Amino acid sequence: MRAEERARLAESMLASLHSPLAEIDAAWAQEIDERIAAFDRGEIPAYAAEDVFSDARRMSR
Repeated sequence: MRAEERARLAESMLASLHSPLAEIDAAWAQEIDERIAAFDRGEIPAYAAEDVFSDARRMSR
């Protein structure tokens, strides 16, 4: 078994131990889909990355 296959198996096994995490992941996936759809409909503004990082640097001072 290759390292990549072992990693996938390990991730799958860990995920099965944490069913609440699966629910949280599903909720986040739904949130992401809803945000993308809202962006595509023009309901959410976009910001240039350089503006976001510039604001973050300014706020962290």
